[in-house]
Amino acid sequence: MKVLLLKDPKEDDCGQDPYIRELGLYGFEATLIPVLSFEFLSLPSFSEKLSHPESYGGLIFTSPRAVEAVQLCLEKDNKTEVWKKSLKEQWNAKSVYVVGNATASIVNKIGLDTEGENCGNAEKLAEYICSRESSALPLLFPCGALKGEILPNMLKDKGIPMESITVYQKIPHPGIQGNLSSYYSQQGIPASITFFSPSGLTYSLKHIQELSGDSIEQIQFAAIGPTTARALAAHGLPVSCTAESPTPRALAAGIRMALQPHRC
Repeated sequence: MKVLLLKDPKEDDCGQDPYIRELGLYGFEATLIPVLSFEFLSLPSFSEKLSHPESYGGLIFTSPRAVEAVQLCLEKDNKTEVWKKSLKEQWNAKSVYVVGNATASIVNKIGLDTEGENCGNAEKLAEYICSRESSALPLLFPCGALKGEILPNMLKDKGIPMESITVYQKIPHPGIQGNLSSYYSQQGIPASITFFSPSGLTYSLKHIQELSGDSIEQIQFAAIGPTTARALAAHGLPVSCTAESPTPRALAAGIRMALQPHRC
């Protein structure tokens, strides 16, 4: 059974995308098509803030792109050595909060210890931060241009100071239409399509509707998390599955349940 995932392919230590592997264990033939590209913003300003950990109570990362922005700042400003010698340890003396294990693994690669990765989404992470945070200094939150407001609002309501800086924005992947057309002509209508962000949905839905025609009603739509599920519902699409956590295993289990012939 063929399933389509609208995300970038990313190989793990085994040399295979973990989503393809997990879905394969259930007998699904998964294909990945990227729908988003990214451009980075405000890196000089962000780099300056990273150089002054004493001004902040900690860091919040809710996406791998925000961590990539840190890496770019270190490379562009030749700060890799000073990061290793002093800045890294100064930030590690503070809390570094993250959403999801994928983001946590990239944060770990730049030498930072993380907490909160098992929360799974921004709302649960906000609850976790609120239960632990007592610093009078603001948490530094590098984020995308279309960041959700749930986490900032929850922290504000609890009086926890936070300083956000937009370090990237999502743009449509240039190959969306061509890649989707090739997939449909070669593979046909997929049994399921998974969306990984509201932006990815926005950029790809029109093409999927055109290519699927009336057959769109037979596709089971899945979301990687509650924010994306809400976006699907807002577009009038039935959500057959929302992954319990943003992980390959949880998504594969959810899609398997959604595609069982006698679903309750």
